[in-house]
Amino acid sequence: MSIFGFSLTCLLVAALGGWLAVRVVRRLLLCIRLAALPGPWSSNFTHLPHSKAMLSGDCHTWYAQISKKHGPVARIAPGVLITSSPEVWAHVNNHPGYKRSDWYYHAARVEYRRDNVFTQTDNEKHGQRRKQMAPGYSGRENLELEPAIDERMREFLTLIRGKYLSTPKRIVPVDMAKKVQYFTLDVITGVGLGKPFGMLRADADVDGYLSSIEQGLQAANFALAAGVSWMAQAPLVGPYIAPGPHKKDAFGGMMAKCFRFVDQRMAADTGKRSDMLASFARHGLQGDELRSEALEQIIAGSDTTAGAIRGVLLLVMTNPRVCAKLQGEIDAAVRDGRAPRKGDDAIISFAEAKALPYLQAVIRESLRVRPPVVNVFPRDVPAGGDRVDVGGGETVFLPEGACIGYSGCAMHLSEAVYGEDAAAFRPERWFEPDADRLAAMVRTNELVFGHGKWACLGKPVAQIELSKAVFEIFRHFDIAPMDASAPWKAANYLGLFVISDMWVQVMERDVSED
Repeated sequence: MSIFGFSLTCLLVAALGGWLAVRVVRRLLLCIRLAALPGPWSSNFTHLPHSKAMLSGDCHTWYAQISKKHGPVARIAPGVLITSSPEVWAHVNNHPGYKRSDWYYHAARVEYRRDNVFTQTDNEKHGQRRKQMAPGYSGRENLELEPAIDERMREFLTLIRGKYLSTPKRIVPVDMAKKVQYFTLDVITGVGLGKPFGMLRADADVDGYLSSIEQGLQAANFALAAGVSWMAQAPLVGPYIAPGPHKKDAFGGMMAKCFRFVDQRMAADTGKRSDMLASFARHGLQGDELRSEALEQIIAGSDTTAGAIRGVLLLVMTNPRVCAKLQGEIDAAVRDGRAPRKGDDAIISFAEAKALPYLQAVIRESLRVRPPVVNVFPRDVPAGGDRVDVGGGETVFLPEGACIGYSGCAMHLSEAVYGEDAAAFRPERWFEPDADRLAAMVRTNELVFGHGKWACLGKPVAQIELSKAVFEIFRHFDIAPMDASAPWKAANYLGLFVISDMWVQVMERDVSED
């Protein structure tokens, strides 16, 4: 080896060693600064407990336990904090210096090195994408939004009534977890792509879409917990590991069909206010950008809303007092002409549903007790750090280099916000006479949908689906779990719940509308 070659090798080794040394020193200094904050003793030097919790499928409960034991800001892993304080979380989401953490959001990428509005961690790019997409989600440029949801609701009711009604003489078990997700997936593909996938009409997981989404969530969750998610984004290796429409597995097939839907839709007229894709295109999205956002709609849009509807169904059907009161309000609204009659084949409008106070209280309380999305949603602390107010006159300094996430279950079951019975499902709490307390409860509850620049774009669509589905299901049917001691199976993967085996019996209600 020449002297020049030897010197170059030494220089490269020295540079690599120096880079590693700087990273190690920075990490040690961060750990020292975070040691002053409460948390499990192991969380300052190992990710193993956090990884174990993620692999358990019950990570949200682990976060809640840590928050309950260690307070409103706590350590869960080296450099990683969580907060159960609604004030801190709202501040973090409003502060322009915070950004989404690469380690988490890049692990949620579906495609190799391609971001969508959820995985984009650059604040400026994320803000620009939101501006392009918000009109489509709001309904202002999608005049068929509510009628399309109504049509899917009719198909859902027809499916249940045609195949799964029980009677006192014959019980017909139905897995409501599946049927609800057929509904939400058909809704989001109908309003998003201009054509539903047809799950409700087929009464089947068409082309294995839902099973492939579940497999994808489990795989991504495992990769993040095991610390290998970076491999799917690494040069040379990533294109072979990351999902893609060219892959022969079920997830690849789902991607390919979704992309074909997008291409077919874009070949048609996008000038009319008809569906979300057309709106996105009019605001500058095209090609791979459109395909990526459509895929994200299918994965996130159907799972989250399905989880919310399932949560309401479970809580109401296992609380006879609440169910009777809700159905009483529904029946009165129909009799008084504040909601359409069954024979009219009409679905309640969102405006009519919003005017029913107990219905809205039930939905709000269900989202609180069983939030459908419990991602940690980590945000990187801005340069120079940030001092946050955790209440009671106490402040906590968050050092630069750390990230802070969301302890959703602890936040939404907080006795400080909701009272001593915070763990109980009690919709009447939303009629709290103390205006200041009620305002604090509402502010906290709204965090279920995110906040500030990272608020959920799909919130308007989800609210319409929830209001219509809960009203129509409990207007038409009486529902009871087949096994009240084990009403469903649920696992949390990357903050989204995979729910199955929600076996129920459904009977037609016989109620006079006169």
